[in-house]
Amino acid sequence: MKAHDGMYIDGTWRPAAGRDVIEVVNPADEQVIGQVPAGDARDVDTAVRAARAALPGWAATPPAERAARLAALRDVLVARAGEIAETVTAELGSPPKLSQTVHVGAPIAVAGSYAELAATYAFEERIGNSTVYQEPIGVVGAITPWNYPLHQIVAKVAPALAAGCTVVLKPAEDTPLTAQAFAEAVHEAGVPAGVFNLVTGLGPVAGQALAEHPGVDLVSFTGSTAVGKKIAAIAGAAVKKVALELGGKSANVILPGADLAKAVNVGVANVMSNSGQTCSAWTRMLVHRDQYDEAVELAASAAAKYGDRIGPVVNAKQLARVRGYIEKGIAEGARLVAGGPEAPRERGYFVSPTVFADVTPGMTIAQEEIFGPVLSVLAYEDEEDALRIANGTVYGLAGAVWAGDEAEAVAFARRMETGQVDINGGRFNPLAPFGGYKQSGVGRELGVHGLAEYLQTKSLQF
Repeated sequence: MKAHDGMYIDGTWRPAAGRDVIEVVNPADEQVIGQVPAGDARDVDTAVRAARAALPGWAATPPAERAARLAALRDVLVARAGEIAETVTAELGSPPKLSQTVHVGAPIAVAGSYAELAATYAFEERIGNSTVYQEPIGVVGAITPWNYPLHQIVAKVAPALAAGCTVVLKPAEDTPLTAQAFAEAVHEAGVPAGVFNLVTGLGPVAGQALAEHPGVDLVSFTGSTAVGKKIAAIAGAAVKKVALELGGKSANVILPGADLAKAVNVGVANVMSNSGQTCSAWTRMLVHRDQYDEAVELAASAAAKYGDRIGPVVNAKQLARVRGYIEKGIAEGARLVAGGPEAPRERGYFVSPTVFADVTPGMTIAQEEIFGPVLSVLAYEDEEDALRIANGTVYGLAGAVWAGDEAEAVAFARRMETGQVDINGGRFNPLAPFGGYKQSGVGRELGVHGLAEYLQTKSLQF
């Protein structure tokens, strides 16, 4: 797609306040494919003012009409799915099939789910002698990451619009073209001017200005825990609500009696998907000591099959970060059984699918989020030891449990300190709440729980 040289504000594309630009680079070949404006606090202020002006009208719009606009948005995304998938592939480096099925297909499903929720959600109820209303929280500042550029936008914007909020979106600087395509879709769907606004720019400039703006009532952020803490501090000073979806170091626990080969193969696939750039990836595989050697062999064999099937990581900085973690793992005594820090290709930001064995819980690669195709395999002695290791990080976003008996897996999962757990390979559910415990975040996305983040409660007594 052709990049816009302006911001989408108040229903139109308008020039940025300044002249700085951001170059968009294809991580597969390191070629510049476009540029977008690097917005600043002036652009953010214009966008927030437009969102505030549009708020009363959109909040008063009947839920059925809001649902109709979301349904129209879903239909436009369906019609433009191929074009948007090509854009994701170009600026993220995602393989075309993954772009089509996951990067575009999943957000379409999420958009459709909120069209239905907007039409059916009970925005008011009677409790005793009170009528309780669920009202939009106001103007939402949405700050989204690059790893799932369309999904993360839809997961914030769709529930916000369903709730009656207006939005200012600041997308990641690495994947702004997908955000521009989404803005075009919003416009084509007939969403009123000012209800959705887009400001491209750098996080420390435009992102911080959006979080600090007094006209923003809720900041919804997905990204690193370090940045999430800064946003929480900014919002806290103004007693402003935040929804934070942050980092993860999820455990894939394989209990004795599970189908070991299936659990390992699915676990490796989970880590390698999207080149490991998934906050909920099961990057720690926990296996009983008696099955450990077999599991390591299976994992190394499975990882080798992904050598030419995964895309690059997003940029040169991320490439250096991932390689640094691999080197750190080797230096701390982990045993490399697949992949390594060496560049698998002469051009592009590619990382070899990597598996470490003999990883202990205290190692850096078992504690910190790497955000690349790197798996650590850890041994445990018994179920209590497995639970201690699984819960032994500052994160608690996702996880998996495999067992021969489903009830056993559920019992273990209930004791995990994490927001979402897949049992024996349970598939993704776009209606289930997604979010973390501990330093993995605050709040939930998707489904009715995601809608609730954008609502505030008022009660009238009679």
